[in-house]
Parts: sequence; C-alpha cells; structure tokens
Amino acid sequence: MKKTWKEIWHFLWKDDSWESLIASAAIVLVVGKFIILPVLGFILGTQLPVVAVVSSSMDHGVLDFDQWWEQNQEHYRTFEIDKTEFQEFPLNNGFKKGDAIAAIGKDFEDLKVGDIIMFKTSARSEPIIHRIVEIGDNWVSTKGDNNINQFSFEYRIPSENILGVAKVRAPLLGWVKVGFLQLINKL
Repeated sequence: MKKTWKEIWHFLWKDDSWESLIASAAIVLVVGKFIILPVLGFILGTQLPVVAVVSSSMDHGVLDFDQWWEQNQEHYRTFEIDKTEFQEFPLNNGFKKGDAIAAIGKDFEDLKVGDIIMFKTSARSEPIIHRIVEIGDNWVSTKGDNNINQFSFEYRIPSENILGVAKVRAPLLGWVKVGFLQLINKL
C-alpha cells in the first residue's frame, strides 16, 4: 500500500509527462472548486468569494480618473453623485475584464452608494459586478462604470439577490476562467 501511494505521489508531482500534468491540474481544480472556495466562502460570508470579471462594464480604459470623470460625470449627476464623492468610492478606478475580484458578505443595512456588489439576475447566467448608485427599502440600483445607462435588470435589485461586496481586485488572475469560457464558446 505504501509503495502504491509513493508511485501515485511521484506520478502527480514529480513526473514530467502530459498525463501527470493533466491529472495534477484536475486535482487542483477539484480541490479548489469543492474545498477551498466553499471554505473561503464560509469564512467571508458569501457563496462567491472570488469571481472572474468577464465583461468590460467596469473598465475605465487607459484614461486617468480626471479624464474618465470628465467623460462620465453626466451619468452620475442623475444619481446626485459628484466627483469628490466618487473619488471616495471603493475601487474608484474600476477594473478590467480578466481581473479577479474577492468579495465578502455584508448586511443590507451596511451597504452604501458607491459599493460594488455582485448580484444574480434572471437576465444573465453569470453574476453581475456593478456599482450601487441608489439604495431603497430592501433594494439597490446599480450601474457599470463603463456603461452609459443602466440595464433594465439593474433597477431595484432585491436584497436577496446580492451575493457579496467587492473588496479586492487581483489584476489578470481571472483570465484563466475568461480564456476557458472563450475557448468553449468557440468550439
């Protein structure tokens, strides 16, 4: 039995074959998906502790903040959000397709205009990650920083559809998922 375990260990972690690489990657994916993410989600209080950004709806492009604000200020004036207030928002420079976002759970009462939330909607299969622009009784409205207008599913999102609040951006780490999704969609 001990010899068998040694052979398996050697195959997975020391063998340089394609078979070993595929087997090791499969184990890492299974452990990550079914052990690490659920434990991390439990600790952070959200069912989606880490997500990959799959669209450019929060991308500020190559513009610095002042240039970006000059082009987008009208979209936020309708929500009575000014430049000074926006500069105080978390992740006020947005994020890009292919970034990974770490999130935590948060009580609805603790949400603020400017927070970036992940929420589910029947309009999309993937969760949406957008900025809160309005808060009501047990609902929020959001808008993507790079979107001119709100989508219809962004009005009055019920609190039970909120999956988490974005806290940390990890540039480029989401490209593993985005690349995989793009590969599957091309097949």
